[in-house]
Amino acid sequence: MNFRQKKGYRFYDAYQYLEPGKDYKVIDWADWDWAGRHVLPLSDEEEARLARLLEQYPYISLHEHPDFTTRDMTTCDPLFDAMRTGRDRCGYEALSWSDLDCVFDNMMDGTNIISSPEGWKWIDIIHDLGMRLCDLAHQDFLIHCKTAEDILEAKKAGKIACVFVIEGAAPIENEVDRIDILYGLGIRQMGITYSESNALGSGLKEDHDGGLTRFGEKCVERMNKVGMLIDVSHCGEQTAYDAVMCSSKPIIASHVGAKGVWNTKRMASDRLLKAIAEKGGVIGIEAAPHTTMSRTRMTHDLDSYMEHFEYVKDLVGIDHVSFGPDCMYGDHVGLHHAFAAALSTGETSKTQTEYKEVPFVKYLENPTEASWNIPRWLIRHGYTDEEIGKVIGGNAMRVLRQVWK
Repeated sequence: MNFRQKKGYRFYDAYQYLEPGKDYKVIDWADWDWAGRHVLPLSDEEEARLARLLEQYPYISLHEHPDFTTRDMTTCDPLFDAMRTGRDRCGYEALSWSDLDCVFDNMMDGTNIISSPEGWKWIDIIHDLGMRLCDLAHQDFLIHCKTAEDILEAKKAGKIACVFVIEGAAPIENEVDRIDILYGLGIRQMGITYSESNALGSGLKEDHDGGLTRFGEKCVERMNKVGMLIDVSHCGEQTAYDAVMCSSKPIIASHVGAKGVWNTKRMASDRLLKAIAEKGGVIGIEAAPHTTMSRTRMTHDLDSYMEHFEYVKDLVGIDHVSFGPDCMYGDHVGLHHAFAAALSTGETSKTQTEYKEVPFVKYLENPTEASWNIPRWLIRHGYTDEEIGKVIGGNAMRVLRQVWK
């Protein structure tokens, strides 16, 4: 493979309009390709087919964190210090090497500890968003995406549409109107809960799921009215199902896998997957370390990841599955270790089965690498052009056009 940068990219480093060391603290960030650049090989004929597919169809990642960990991950301190500065660093150049036309950017998410070690505070979420929007305004490669047509325009220009997302609704507290505020600031997707419960419903770490609350129902209704996409990836089973049933528009699970392949809380049940599809929604397959494993593989790699994809595809049909790898730039396993409590990785990924931890997920380690290898795997496994077009972006575009009105 010849690595190609997008034609619309001109060099830009995050916050380069400021003076390092004077206007902000200098952080030693990791290299985006610290684990290497792993590419699934194709024949010359297959490479030509891939190029045609990428030219023809929009390629959308439904869930990513295209920012960085620190280089030093031997202790938590450097990473925690970096997160407290509230100046998340987006990987513009790294994304320029990807094949993506649109990325759903979940920003600091559960690592947003600017003012509190517990994270998810309203003022911190607004700080994070405002800082990123300011940085975005000083470059022209990432386009702030607010409509489905923005994705097509970005693709045409050789750029990337960036959809800003709040992964869990805890920051709105008991204020329905904060949904309007977030929409006004450009947020186009929000999760009902993260792993912890909030005023809307139960998170998936809970042993007792009370389902969507009355307040949660009001929030679903408001999100439908303003045109904000609803995500149930981190909800408890009943809360997620209730949200699907309550919503008048299709919803997504942007980054999950199938319990039928790997039975942990982090994975979705057949009942939930079918409900999302029956209401016209889409399921994005998750690739963060040690999530979409399988009994077949007993490790986490590209094949175990695609085993979840094929299970969901066979269960609900190819019109309702896509990809939300949930990757980042830097040591993702190290991040999970450092933020195990905040990200609930231990409580939501427990299994009775012993497995060997991987240092990184080869072929899926970051948003760029995942974008290369997912369509390559599909080509190598006999999927048609139409099928590939649907799962890399067509299915998502259908839902976005229904919701983002």
